[in-house]
Amino acid sequence: MVDFGNVLTAMVTPFKEDGSVNYDVAEKLAVHLVENGTDTLVICGTTGESPSMTWDEEYQLFKCILQAVSGKAKVIAGCGSNSTKEAMAATQQAATIGVHGSLQVVPYYNKPPQAGIYHHMKAIAEAVPELPLLLYNVPGRTGQNLQPQTVSRLAEIDNIIGIKESTGNIDQASEMRRLTPQEFQIYSGDDYMTLPLLSIGARGIVSVASHLVGLQLQQMIQAFFSGKVQTAQNIHLKLFPLFKVLFATANPIPVKAALNLQGWDVGSTRLPLYEAESELTQELQTVLKQMNLNEV
Repeated sequence: MVDFGNVLTAMVTPFKEDGSVNYDVAEKLAVHLVENGTDTLVICGTTGESPSMTWDEEYQLFKCILQAVSGKAKVIAGCGSNSTKEAMAATQQAATIGVHGSLQVVPYYNKPPQAGIYHHMKAIAEAVPELPLLLYNVPGRTGQNLQPQTVSRLAEIDNIIGIKESTGNIDQASEMRRLTPQEFQIYSGDDYMTLPLLSIGARGIVSVASHLVGLQLQQMIQAFFSGKVQTAQNIHLKLFPLFKVLFATANPIPVKAALNLQGWDVGSTRLPLYEAESELTQELQTVLKQMNLNEV
């Protein structure tokens, strides 16, 4: 059974001033994250700005990150699309490159019914039968919610091994856990929901905050699993202000601003996303200083 660990970091994609991908900084950031609590890197997901990247840029990023963290961490490639054929082709290419798994977002904009989502994911899984797939449910961005009953059906497919659940709905996650086998891995897609979802059987977090507090998140999850619930709760409450400010506007605008404030040259976001407003930057500076995170 494939295990991607407790803390999966949805990594930002660094850009240069001219807007091109900064592969050198990406490699250095990947190594830093793995040395600071990250078990698996998720490349070219929402946080990696996949909607505004080309497939060629993404494939090159998969290659350089794999090389940078070889033998130290796993790499999951974001290969989702609202075109089933495109997602199949991209996932096959990522598998050829050598990634350890793929993140598959619910098709966006099309608003497919549950049967459409099921057959979309099934077709991708069958195209790469040896590659573990992680479903990604984020209805706030896709416009369609992957229902627990559909997740249960998809969990029967051998290489669909888990889900990144980003509804913020504890009822839905509970029903999902009730309907799926224990080996099916549920990951929170929201940092603030990590501890609540652990309490109903989640495996860990696909995190944004782990760019800044990966070790603390790892400690929180390990504390929970070892029965030190009060310790886990204390860490959660300490990190909560950071969780909130990192989602004060569209991800990854805040986390990129925070990384730049720390001294990481990750650049700005690509249009149609835009740089952080001055008020948000000031709020980030305040939170980072309060948590002693204002330097790398």
